[in-house]
Amino acid sequence: MTRFNRRDFIKKAATAAAVGGAALTTACGTSESSSNGAAAVHTNQTFNWKMVTTWPPKFPVLGEGAELFASWVEEMSAGRLKIQVYGGGELVPPLEAFSAVQQGVVEIGHGASYYWAGKAPATQFFAAVPFGMNAQQMNSWLYGGGGLELWRELYAQFNLVPFAAGNTGVQMAGWFNRKIESIADLSGLKMRIPGLGGKVISKAGASAVLVAGGEIFTNLERGVIDATEWIGPYHDYLMGFPRIAKYYYYPGWHEPGTTLELFVNKAAFEKLPTDLQSIVESACMRSNLWMLSEFESKNSEYLKKIEEEYDTQILPLPSPVLSKLKEFTAEAMEDLTASDPFSKRVYESFSRFQDKAGGWSDLTEKAYFQM
Repeated sequence: MTRFNRRDFIKKAATAAAVGGAALTTACGTSESSSNGAAAVHTNQTFNWKMVTTWPPKFPVLGEGAELFASWVEEMSAGRLKIQVYGGGELVPPLEAFSAVQQGVVEIGHGASYYWAGKAPATQFFAAVPFGMNAQQMNSWLYGGGGLELWRELYAQFNLVPFAAGNTGVQMAGWFNRKIESIADLSGLKMRIPGLGGKVISKAGASAVLVAGGEIFTNLERGVIDATEWIGPYHDYLMGFPRIAKYYYYPGWHEPGTTLELFVNKAAFEKLPTDLQSIVESACMRSNLWMLSEFESKNSEYLKKIEEEYDTQILPLPSPVLSKLKEFTAEAMEDLTASDPFSKRVYESFSRFQDKAGGWSDLTEKAYFQM
């Protein structure tokens, strides 16, 4: 794995060449349709796509996962589908990836669905829900509990097809420049935190700030923000957070199993022959497994490095603080589902599955770890 330099996080990449349309070449100049309306396999037809991401160029695990996805697709398709990957800022700004793919400026994007809450509030449920499900349960809900069908119904409104393409596992609660001993200590705090977690801490009197990954270190160092959540020990170490923040809290109540996504322009996806569509879907599932495995491996290694190399105080959030945050989460969910009908549908599906999965995990995962 390429060694990551934090300076690359905060250095804006030079603007790439102007975006062109997808190059589509055919040896015979025609294409056929199958009897069910899907594009037929045409072995001498090639597609050249562009992918934009919300991650800085070559970003460890997340950006690397996007690069690996592209290489796996090219390999499995024998070169018939090639994808050029651009990090955030290289072709479009990181938080404009969704719009770029929606509008067909590029064919494919990689990010996290809670970044698009301004487009549709229900997008957030397909990334992470505070005090929600872990990675294993999120995958179960998406693949076997109706979550993916709801996700695709929502994204179809934006001419997109979404896929699960990674998971961070349980995250850390974040880095703080003040000790958190009671819920009152969150009042007035400016914290970088996206998604539904931001809604929750706002109820505690904090200010939720959303900035791209490459800007976090500078903002925290200069006091623009007082705290930040990011992912876990691996990325936090590489970002340099142990050098500028003293307190490192757990657990990641706000993101217990964050799903990363790959989203494809629907019109472009439907132009692919059915075998290439299947290859894209298979590569996404491979990415989903690879990323979670990589996070588990690297976070355990880098937690030890933080403990050995820095004077970081690694602390649990006090139980009363977590209890209050859980109350605020219930309030935030009530606010959201009351104001957005689609969010209500998704949250009902999510909650039913979480209740069912929780009963099983109490007898298995939870009992095992308590043992």
